[in-house]
Amino acid sequence: MAYRRTPAVQERLDALRTTLIDSAIGLIARDGYAGCSISAVAAEAGVGTGTVYRHFSNKGELFAEVFRIVCSREVSAAVESGNTARADEGRCVAAVSASVATFAERALRAPTLAYALLVEPVDPQVDTERLLFRESFRDALAVAIAGAVEAGEIPDQDASVTAACIVGAIGEALILPLARGAADAAIIPALLTFTLRSLGSPT
Repeated sequence: MAYRRTPAVQERLDALRTTLIDSAIGLIARDGYAGCSISAVAAEAGVGTGTVYRHFSNKGELFAEVFRIVCSREVSAAVESGNTARADEGRCVAAVSASVATFAERALRAPTLAYALLVEPVDPQVDTERLLFRESFRDALAVAIAGAVEAGEIPDQDASVTAACIVGAIGEALILPLARGAADAAIIPALLTFTLRSLGSPT
């Protein structure tokens, strides 16, 4: 008869997996992707290296999961901010601006982590998650942009292309500030001005 884990055993394993992921996120936020390793994650979590490998076959698999979780969190925060702004102001363009501002503000508050998510060289498995992250952020912006077009707030345009351009511009604008760990306070207003111009919105 095949061994079946009891609920208590599965709960402990799930909790340990969460601890490993949280430890990896903390290490990336502090040291970047290059400063992380399986042994470093194990030490941070207070377990042996072999324990990490029982949950993840290699560094790429572990950090792909880390990127998936963190990127999903960041996109969700940007979307939530956009939805709130749209509800408050009654304009889809406000949702786009709020999402861009929230993403940039959160990135600048955690520069090492954001730099790793956006541009730091990573394993191929992790790079796949990075591309999915950019795609999901693009899609979220595209929904708001399409809504703005439909509402007559901005000129007719391909919402996905405009959204992709905005996502790319955000990354480029943030690379140096994130790498330096410091940002000029004017960068977010400048990004918002760029976003409105990209949309063809007067305000």
